[in-house]
Amino acid sequence: MVLGLSLSAPIGPINAAQLDKGLRGGFLPAWVVGLGAISADIIYMLLVYLGMIHLLDAPFVKAFLWLFGFFVLVYTGIESIMHSGKITAAETRGSGISLSKSFVSGFLMSLFNPLSILFWLGIYGSILAKAVNEYPMQQLLIYSGAIVLGILLWDMTMAAASSMFRKFLTQRVLKAISVLSGLSLVGFGFYFGIQAARLLFFH
Repeated sequence: MVLGLSLSAPIGPINAAQLDKGLRGGFLPAWVVGLGAISADIIYMLLVYLGMIHLLDAPFVKAFLWLFGFFVLVYTGIESIMHSGKITAAETRGSGISLSKSFVSGFLMSLFNPLSILFWLGIYGSILAKAVNEYPMQQLLIYSGAIVLGILLWDMTMAAASSMFRKFLTQRVLKAISVLSGLSLVGFGFYFGIQAARLLFFH
């Protein structure tokens, strides 16, 4: 569980997106972003189990993921900045936010985040390789479930915190935070873009 919490806690694109959605629409949209991200994490977890994760280590695949992550994050960040001036009363009550769009954005951000892949490949993969020789499969499933539970707990905490904060903030402050969240996503996007360029042109 602590491993799951430590994976989720560093401020990254998912946390920035959750903050933005939570301030705009409250607990549910922010939590659904986290659920989308967890769905992608579970896919990588299954790939590790099936021994297919090494395919994601190929430089071409890594470059593609960095590049796609760049587009997803920059698009989401710009959208957040552009809509920051349009935070409506309906949105702050949670009725203006599409839950399916929130889920998809969280899912894509996590799916095309090579930092997530590095976690599952490096940390989880090495834990699994060691544990598979020492523990039965049921225990491995319990460990994996505990990691997912840790991620879920963090997502609920982030969603609850952002939705509580918005009740005490003025519309102007909400807009400012929305712009900062958007800039943060664009910043992460450009970091991903630089990594893609390095792999493609300077590797």
